[in-house]
Amino acid sequence: MADNEKRSADPGAGGPAEKQEKIEAALTGKNDEVETGDTKAAAQYGSTTGDNLPAAPGTTPEPVVVGERRGMFGAADAGDTSGYGGLRSPILFPAAAQRPYGSFFDDLADNLERALVGGDASFGEAVERVVVDRGELTLYVRRQHLLAVARVLRDDPALRFEICSSVSGVHYPGEAGRELHAVYHFLSITHGSRRVRVEVTCPDGDAHIPSIVSIYPAADWHERETWDMFGIEFDGHPALTRILMPDDWPGHPQRKDYPLGGIPVEYKGATIPPPDQRRSYN
Repeated sequence: MADNEKRSADPGAGGPAEKQEKIEAALTGKNDEVETGDTKAAAQYGSTTGDNLPAAPGTTPEPVVVGERRGMFGAADAGDTSGYGGLRSPILFPAAAQRPYGSFFDDLADNLERALVGGDASFGEAVERVVVDRGELTLYVRRQHLLAVARVLRDDPALRFEICSSVSGVHYPGEAGRELHAVYHFLSITHGSRRVRVEVTCPDGDAHIPSIVSIYPAADWHERETWDMFGIEFDGHPALTRILMPDDWPGHPQRKDYPLGGIPVEYKGATIPPPDQRRSYN
């Protein structure tokens, strides 16, 4: 009994008084233990702490709900044989980030804004928004200003993104007027392997984006593959032909409105129909 009373009176024994002090310190942002743990992660990645404290200033706002996924795989025009057709979950896109972005991202944005001065478009005209998500910086660039931004990323000494490592496509049928996205990944060897993503959108009815092959020749085959799979036409490409599918292949297979098709498969006496002929449990 005496030992218990002694532990309660000892400030270093973790009694109720000490616990209350820690709670108050965490709520007022004065707790070094909290600062070295979840709060620093929140400041870097734009999330809240484990104690549900507010994110630090400059972190990414709450994601934007752009739709709803139904079922296990989100399929709408084919049979859902998973048994989870009743599931409903929101489709979330990261919102525009607020300054400071963190890491080297502010330095990159400042240098890009400076380098675009005096050109065809300012930073505000060329860049729709800036997103920081999962430790990556993404610049949403208007397609008419893509070449100007790409040239500055390559040539400006403070930027020097010498390599375009990939060009890929994404199809969002629900984004009216922005259904097709081209995503570029740039790498700077000069500045210690810094990376930046550039995303450009175009409508399904006008699927044209300027080719960057004149600036980054290595993007040649990447743009061909994106055209082949998604149907984005890269204006100015030296030879925009299919690279994976036969030349006479109809459509672009990685678009979400492309028919699944397929052939029946026989397995131990049973026949599995192609995806577009399977029964649905929705």
